[in-house]
Amino acid sequence: MTVTTPGHTGENVGSTRGLPSLGPEGTRLLRLLDDTFESWGVTAGARPMTMPPLLPAADLAKLDYYDNFPHQAVLAAPLDLEGRHATPFDHEHGHWPAAALEPAGLGLPSASCYAVYLDHRGTRVADDTLVTICSWCFRKETHYEGMRRQLGFRMREIVALGTPDHAETHLAGFTTRIRAFAEALDLPLRREAACDPFFDKGGSKALLQRLTPVKHEFLYEDLAIASVNTHRNFFGDRCAITLESTGGPAFTSCVAFGLERWLSALTRRHGGWEAATEAVLDANARLRAGASGAAGPVI
Repeated sequence: MTVTTPGHTGENVGSTRGLPSLGPEGTRLLRLLDDTFESWGVTAGARPMTMPPLLPAADLAKLDYYDNFPHQAVLAAPLDLEGRHATPFDHEHGHWPAAALEPAGLGLPSASCYAVYLDHRGTRVADDTLVTICSWCFRKETHYEGMRRQLGFRMREIVALGTPDHAETHLAGFTTRIRAFAEALDLPLRREAACDPFFDKGGSKALLQRLTPVKHEFLYEDLAIASVNTHRNFFGDRCAITLESTGGPAFTSCVAFGLERWLSALTRRHGGWEAATEAVLDANARLRAGASGAAGPVI
């Protein structure tokens, strides 16, 4: 049993299984960061939404999720009420055997934005639609490490649906915003192209992805804490999301912030919860002062 003290991070509780907890100081900083990132989206015109923590596995399969990210996939299945008696809980290994479970019809998504595309399925959207959400996400990893790499974590996203120009402008604006915030935080970040297997490796879009990366990450040391992602018209086609102006498929892009990873980076850089929290408060104040004196809005 772990005794929680006022300054305790909670990382000893389930941390080796990718399920650490947060104490009061960590919780305060996480909320401050999430409020900050959400406010960026709302200021840009995003509608705040709340999405479910589980999604139908059949819907994720239609988005090629289990082909592109099988190594990260986590599924949920209810107990088979008869099978559990024939195949009881395996206390030695700490799990229910497959024979005691019903089919796994629910998926725990690895990113928040999947729910946004599924929620807009079969709809027409304005050319400049923005949505912001914060959801629990889940990724199976080869190992887990404190706040750096977790099985369950929170991701704030700001998602664009609309014209190609809108999707690209969204990423350009928030790339500038992330860099300005990092500079104000004295948090050195580097931007690198990522190699996530997003499209079918044999398709024309996969070739285009190799020529023009669809994802860029912002890394502190070796840890990616934010990313900007373009999907072109992939989700617009798969989810039948069309534009009000033309009736053609919507293009999408998203900006993502792994909140626990930001906690790890900030406390490592600034030496603890209190100093990291003060750094965020100070950075927000200076950026607001700069924005109020600028000729136009900062997005």
